[in-house]
Amino acid sequence: MDREFPFPLPFSWYQVAYSDEIGVGELRPIHYFGRELVLFRDMAGTARVFDAFCPHLGAHIGYGGEVTEQGLRCPFHHWSFSPEDGRCVDIPYCKRIPPKAAVEPLPVCEKNGIIMAWYHPLGEPPEWEIPDLPEYGDPAWTEWTRRDWMVKSRNQELAENTVDAAHFFYVHGTKNIATTDIVESDGYFLNVLCQSRVDTSKGEADGKIDIHAYGLGFGCTRFKGVVETLVMTSGTPVDDEYVHMHLSCALRKLEDESTTSGVGKAFVGEIERQFSQDIPIWENKVHLEKPILCDGDGPIGDLRRWASKFYVD
Repeated sequence: MDREFPFPLPFSWYQVAYSDEIGVGELRPIHYFGRELVLFRDMAGTARVFDAFCPHLGAHIGYGGEVTEQGLRCPFHHWSFSPEDGRCVDIPYCKRIPPKAAVEPLPVCEKNGIIMAWYHPLGEPPEWEIPDLPEYGDPAWTEWTRRDWMVKSRNQELAENTVDAAHFFYVHGTKNIATTDIVESDGYFLNVLCQSRVDTSKGEADGKIDIHAYGLGFGCTRFKGVVETLVMTSGTPVDDEYVHMHLSCALRKLEDESTTSGVGKAFVGEIERQFSQDIPIWENKVHLEKPILCDGDGPIGDLRRWASKFYVD
């Protein structure tokens, strides 16, 4: 057995930046999906993601390129490309623009403070939308705390942890082995419900974890019981080896700012602890297509069947 995974990069929506990381007129090179890309915000304020290389002579637009009123301008010969569809709209030293001159754009959506790009290996258009989360921007909730990791694994491997009931007890030291159920699978969406016992200052209490996945690139996890918290999860394939994992955490404000701050730090610390415990396992395990499962493992097979929808043979 080796570390080769039997599946390609899954099609999905993926985070490429937080909204506040790119301002109007700004441009930056990024590398995801095994591709060189450029992320920019046009003069109208819309976030865009294009293929990085100019079709003229192959210059990387992310290094020295500019965002102008016309669109995206290559640093080499100042060819300019429309921000809407990537077509060349101006060549300063030529009257006739070659009809095939264009830079490939990726579909982009910007919601919940995140810029997301749609990846599909065959260039097919998006098949679902990312929802607006009611907690984002709600003054009853705290500001978002962000953490990110580069993990040498694949999206499906990371996603399997959400239904792997036993590992929460043996890896993370939870009070008991949680009960985990896939409560709904609606096309490209998946809902997972976990219940377990958690420690509080007043003793043990019932905890509930409600996970909603929208493809293999974006999801939100709501924790209820002791305090209401929310984690936005986003794993973006960098290439065939690495996933750039983002976690954005917030909680419903408590009776005073000091208590909210203390609980928030403890919650984020616990999320970091558990995620860091999983990384060495993810990075050194192999994917078994026919694992030997037993009672109590959780609905791993159900998750795998759902995940198979996102691969193109």
